[in-house]
Amino acid sequence: MPGEAMNEIMVGELSEFTEGGYRVLRVDSFEFGIFRQGDRFVAYENHCPHDGGPVCQGKVIPRVEEELAPDQTSRGLRFSKKRNIVCPWHGWEFDIETGRHCGDPKYRLRSVDVKVRDNRVYVSVPPAAL
Repeated sequence: MPGEAMNEIMVGELSEFTEGGYRVLRVDSFEFGIFRQGDRFVAYENHCPHDGGPVCQGKVIPRVEEELAPDQTSRGLRFSKKRNIVCPWHGWEFDIETGRHCGDPKYRLRSVDVKVRDNRVYVSVPPAAL
């Protein structure tokens, strides 16, 4: 929330978050998903920009990419190491690392600040949520 001071909340021990795993959490009225990508964490509000669906409760899947030849003809499809979050309501896909929609980058998920300190995971939530 632009201009608002945020409150930092501890949401768990580092060991509680498995590699490649995620959790959907609620702090009072503020719901978000937190995703562990190696040593990095990302978090997003649990609200799809398309129609308000609970995007963070969707599946996390490998991204499908088309491999192109130098003449731009297709060599086929393959799974990438990158992963997407798929909104369970209408299937909109978002890059898990950036929150951007895979087909139209003008749409993106609202990020939530995440920090790891002393083997604990913290998120910043707006004061209105508390």
